Formats: sequence, C-alpha cells, structure tokens
Amino acid sequence: MKGAARGQALGEARAVLRVLETRSIPVPDALRERITSCTDLDRLDDRLGRAVTVGRAEELFGEDGAAG
Repeated sequence: MKGAARGQALGEARAVLRVLETRSIPVPDALRERITSCTDLDRLDDRLGRAVTVGRAEELFGEDGAAG
C-alpha cells in the first residue's frame, strides 16, 4: 500500500477509535490492533459509521465479532 493511502487508512482508523473513546466504549488491545491494521478504506468507512451506534467495540465486526 502506498504511503498516502496508508496514511488515509490510519486516519480513518483513528477516527473510529476516537468515536468509540468519545462514547466511552472500551476497545480491547486486540480489537484496537485489528482496527489500526486495516487498510481497506471501504471497510474502515463502514466501521466509522457503526462506531456511532454500537454498544460494544466487538459489534464493529459483525454480531459475533468475527466478520471483516
């Protein structure tokens, strides 16, 4: 992945984490790593949208925490 695209992905991942933090939703280290290592901008955009409504960080990855 090129530097600019990686930077954009990292910025999107940080936004996801910031929304969760602002909502006082804890993010376990394993999920934080999963979010910050993602390079798929569409997936990160989806997670950012979900971050606004989820009750738990695991819900960003689907109901069982396993998806994407």
